[in-house]
Amino acid sequence: MTRTPLVAGNWKMNGVPDSASELRAMIDALKGGGHCDVLVCPPFPLIGAFVGDAADSGVEIGAQDCHFNEKGAHTGDVSPALLAAIGASAVILGHSERRADHGEADALVKAKAQAALAAGLLPIICVGETEAQRDSGQAEATVLAQLDGSLPDDAGIVVAYEPVWAIGTGRVPENADIAAMHAAIRKAVVGRYGEAGQGIRLLYGGSVKPGNAAEIFAIDDVDGGLIGGASLKADDFLGIIRAA
Repeated sequence: MTRTPLVAGNWKMNGVPDSASELRAMIDALKGGGHCDVLVCPPFPLIGAFVGDAADSGVEIGAQDCHFNEKGAHTGDVSPALLAAIGASAVILGHSERRADHGEADALVKAKAQAALAAGLLPIICVGETEAQRDSGQAEATVLAQLDGSLPDDAGIVVAYEPVWAIGTGRVPENADIAAMHAAIRKAVVGRYGEAGQGIRLLYGGSVKPGNAAEIFAIDDVDGGLIGGASLKADDFLGIIRAA
């Protein structure tokens, strides 16, 4: 099955209004189209402005998290319905930093994913093992358990595999390790969703750079990347997009 590659930029808690210049540089360089989908996920306050800047460009704008309720007494949270209303098209869920810093469990990630789908957003569900879990031989079991608890009932999702120990460290797993994990994830989503699981895009994330992106994206069942620091600068992000 042919799957259109997706390169998604997770800006995390970075960026100010002037950072839109990097977005505009990406958009200008991408005019004329390409063969992959591009998504930029800035902090919440920048989403509306970025949606305006990216209008009709082919670059989509997403969010980094959402609540599982449409509205209510949830100070500091943002509903998926509001994100969709201001023009966001996708949302990152279950990132390891959310799981670790905010104690987000698999069941919460699943509830958020189901709410995002109901609002018309594309959930990008993150899974990944720590270094200790990999060293103890529990990497695959950890990731598959996260998947089992985090996947919603609907197959309209993206899955991002990000080994926690590779995020922002400059360290990348061996190609064979990435291939093995993505093969295991593919088997799991096909087992959950049937043939529809073959159409789910599986992204790799963790120290992806212009210099290693093509090699990583050439691995079977790697359908693009979830990019952190390298998505903040147009030149770096464009190099990764070109590799896809």
